[in-house]
Amino acid sequence: MVKKFQSEIQNKDSEIVQLEQQIQEANQKRVKLEKNLKLRGLSMKESEGAAGENGLFSLDLSPDLFKSAVETAYRAIHDFSKPLINMMKAAGWDLDAAANSIEPNITYAKRAHKKYAFESHICQRMFIGFQDESFSMKLDNPVETKESFFQQYLALREMDPLDAVGQSPDSVFGKFCQSKYLVVVHQKMEASFFGNLDQRNYVTGGGHPRTAFYQAFLKLAKSIWLLHRLAHSFDPSVKIFQVKRDTEFSEVYMESVVKNFIIEDGDQKPRVGLMVMPGFWIGGSVIQSQVYLTGVKVAE
Repeated sequence: MVKKFQSEIQNKDSEIVQLEQQIQEANQKRVKLEKNLKLRGLSMKESEGAAGENGLFSLDLSPDLFKSAVETAYRAIHDFSKPLINMMKAAGWDLDAAANSIEPNITYAKRAHKKYAFESHICQRMFIGFQDESFSMKLDNPVETKESFFQQYLALREMDPLDAVGQSPDSVFGKFCQSKYLVVVHQKMEASFFGNLDQRNYVTGGGHPRTAFYQAFLKLAKSIWLLHRLAHSFDPSVKIFQVKRDTEFSEVYMESVVKNFIIEDGDQKPRVGLMVMPGFWIGGSVIQSQVYLTGVKVAE
């Protein structure tokens, strides 16, 4: 009987040791993941909710998920252009001249279509460096894995971007927001909007202003950052392509932002005036670039 009890005790001790080893291994994995996220972006808070059993994520990495992220990014560009244009109006800007300075000598079917020049301005600057895994950021630890890109996507996906940069102002995402703000909002533009460069100086110094204008920009920055994290989660990575001005319109690779257009000259295909959103190759599929066409009229 004593031997039986001793045997059971030994078995229990062995089980306890195994459980302790499993707990230790789990803690080591968690610490490693948390360190990885902090180095590259954010905290564990959102990734905890996104991760399921055995480290599997409840959200599937798929072309449809990426396409949805592209649509979100395009809406974000459009949404940020509104306060940008409103600030220009309030500062007394000549919007016609401003649109012409972005892309000279574009023939617009309607005067209201000049808004696409400002969307193009935002787009061109936000997507600089997109194809690079680093997004043209100087990183202390540039080595990334496909899994880490997806973890970063999941970590930020449901977070308010102001909360994200507030928790980790010096994170890679925080630095991305700062660097992109400085190239999208020109120094002269900001001076005319606010009468000073206080906000710009604050951003340059590593801060994140809590102004309504900067918060609107953070929403845009988040959508582009998420799209980049997602693009590099795929193996191979999603490829971006951009359309140059005066390129002949192709229904395969492009979609017109103006839907009800009529071709002026039936023998000549319309040409690209502005690229408002780049296109992407994902696997064997194409996500069309969004373009504004010249040489067309709008059906009333």
